[in-house]
Amino acid sequence: MESHKSSKPDSVDKGLVTGSRSARVTFVVLFSCAAALVLACWFGSYSCSARHEGIDVVRVASTGSVALPSASQGSPSQESVAAAFRMIYQGQFAEARKLTQQTGLSERPEVRQLAGIVGQYEEIDARRKTSREEAFRKEFEQLTRLKSAGVLDRPDKIAASDWDEGIVEDAGARDSNEPNDLPDVLAVIARAEEFANSQQKKELLADPFVEKALQAAIDRSVALESRGKWLDAYTNYFYWLQAIDPNNKGYIEHAEELLERASIAASFQDSPCESRKERYEGVEKRMLSRAIEALDLHYVNSIDYSKMALKAIRRCDHLAEVLAVVFANGGDPNHGHSLTPPQPEKVAAWSKALADLRADVEKAAKSFGKDNFLAVLDKVLVLNDATVKLPQQPLVAHFSEAALGVLDPYTVMVWPRQVQDFEKLMTNEFTGIGIEISKPKGLLTVASLLPDTPAYRSGLDAGDVIESVDGIPTKDMSLMCAVKKITGPKGSKVTLSVRHRGAESAEQITLTRDRIIVPTIRGWQRSADGKWRYMIDEAAGIGYVRVTSFSGETARDLEETLDTLEGDGLKALILDLRFNTGGLLDSAVDICDKFIEEGLIVRTQPKTNMVPSYEYAHRRGTHPSYPIVILINSGSASASEIVAGALADEKHERAVLVGTRTHGKGSVQGITHYPGNGAQLKYTMAYYHLPSGQRVKSREEVEKEGSKDWGVGADVEVNLTSKELREMLDVQRDNDVLLQARQDGKDQTPVRKRSVEETLKADPQLAVGVLVARTKLIETVALAAK
Repeated sequence: MESHKSSKPDSVDKGLVTGSRSARVTFVVLFSCAAALVLACWFGSYSCSARHEGIDVVRVASTGSVALPSASQGSPSQESVAAAFRMIYQGQFAEARKLTQQTGLSERPEVRQLAGIVGQYEEIDARRKTSREEAFRKEFEQLTRLKSAGVLDRPDKIAASDWDEGIVEDAGARDSNEPNDLPDVLAVIARAEEFANSQQKKELLADPFVEKALQAAIDRSVALESRGKWLDAYTNYFYWLQAIDPNNKGYIEHAEELLERASIAASFQDSPCESRKERYEGVEKRMLSRAIEALDLHYVNSIDYSKMALKAIRRCDHLAEVLAVVFANGGDPNHGHSLTPPQPEKVAAWSKALADLRADVEKAAKSFGKDNFLAVLDKVLVLNDATVKLPQQPLVAHFSEAALGVLDPYTVMVWPRQVQDFEKLMTNEFTGIGIEISKPKGLLTVASLLPDTPAYRSGLDAGDVIESVDGIPTKDMSLMCAVKKITGPKGSKVTLSVRHRGAESAEQITLTRDRIIVPTIRGWQRSADGKWRYMIDEAAGIGYVRVTSFSGETARDLEETLDTLEGDGLKALILDLRFNTGGLLDSAVDICDKFIEEGLIVRTQPKTNMVPSYEYAHRRGTHPSYPIVILINSGSASASEIVAGALADEKHERAVLVGTRTHGKGSVQGITHYPGNGAQLKYTMAYYHLPSGQRVKSREEVEKEGSKDWGVGADVEVNLTSKELREMLDVQRDNDVLLQARQDGKDQTPVRKRSVEETLKADPQLAVGVLVARTKLIETVALAAK
């Protein structure tokens, strides 16, 4: 049965997290399983799911305005004190220090307390500066050692692709823990540049050794590309070239092309989770035709069908090129199963025919419409049958992906095979065993347990290594593939081969899958019984709540947590939305409504001449007006930006934002089943506006304009280095872990819970957030005393 929801689609807002400098390993894992690629490319990174009229928001940075007494209402000394508070809420601690030192103010209790806050900030800042200088010194010393070691004259240790027979050089004679090849040199240069001051950075990039390394990276990338090793070329060279010179458009464009070709190769590759044929099962040409009909009616902007056609033709040309290169270099991504290598003369004929088709599209650009676009797909399929004879389902899927990508990153087809995984992402619910997994050192490892789940009851524990799932080794599985294998229908069984910490051999554990709801509300530390600790500053009454995503249960769970905290004497709240990539719109609105008594929360504006929708706050159920600090970073997207943007908006001024600028999305996605036969279309249906009225532009749109003011900006900006980010995540992970109590009393876990002091030291953004919350409390007392 087909249903058409285009008039009132389900809105969506769910997404991803931000990267780190360890991307070489991350991308190898990401691309090792084509299923992960398909999900990443098709489902989009950040979208927001809610009821039928959806919303999804991004906002321009708050200017840091805070509700303070006006200058005309108090004496000069009161004005100076109010200004000092305001400076802190804007991250201007040096200016606040000057105000606290004014004659006649320093003896006032609130001013002495403010001076103490500024002093603590200065201690944090000084410690971070020293750490940064030390980090640069170490990286520069490492670079000096590499200069004298002849590293640029050695071949690199390139990770083998799935159809390779080996690596370039046996690294057994080298110390694997020491940088000793060109990718290592590039990583050292990138880290040194990150920690360098402006003068050090200028000198670093002008160093002849560095210049030679950058050119060598380009040359070696070309050699890899000729052998079909596009992913290796990206992860070993162009990832680092972009990091070293992020403003180099040539690096950026070539890196994108490498990733596109790598994704094409991976999409034709069988994985432990699915074959290529299974991956594209159910894909039909008419699904795209119906999707285009829906977009023509409901997409937020006018559609340039000629650009869509040109991008799709280019992708089709790359499909045959990529497969030809792979087979020419002795590879067979499908292991001989129903995939015939395209012959060189057929590839040439295919490319020539597509070039002619591309010329026809360019000639008719101004009059090129929806029907012309769909006709291009028909012509491509005919040309394919006459030349390279690529499988039709992958061809249609790639044509669709490339064409829709022209519109925006969030408009994607969800093919029948991917619908179940897509819905898991939207709901935060699945049927499985209740574990969080990671893959450190290439081993599939239990990162943590969820309480009262099959895994917790089975004896599994954090740190256990899962060697196989239903007899299939996990060594070459990506995380996404492992998740697909471990999850399954409720009541079904899965057998894991598990090697416990300290054990010499593996144990077979069979578990019965059950419905799992992943909690989205967390504290700063999990206790031994699985409960969260929320008070980050017991003495001051400052609570901490981390929201990992916005699901159907999030608002209710937050309500219960707030009730508990308020009963324990909550006086200020830190809401951590870092790395929260989104979720349900209704959930975001409900959370805002808890802290705002009345007024607009968010407005959604569809395409021209369509009626906007509004979400308003209600007085009933509003919590006390205690100070709120919200932590944000580039991983905060969609629903997170709704909450941060609305609460910090000048119409409400309920929160101070600490951290860095958010991801930047600025649009609302809807879901329609109109493509039919189990397929869905997720598409951009509207833009959203903050309570004060401004529309917030997406990162992609703003970057094209040469600006950087996308998303929600922090009032108090605290940028973390890669080293600080890694340390913060390490401490957070240790505090999150739920462990089993060992019955034999021999606890061999390497995990150690961190104290509040250790947690704050490892997380400068949280530490500054606590200072801002304490400042708010000082101001509250000072105002009450008047």
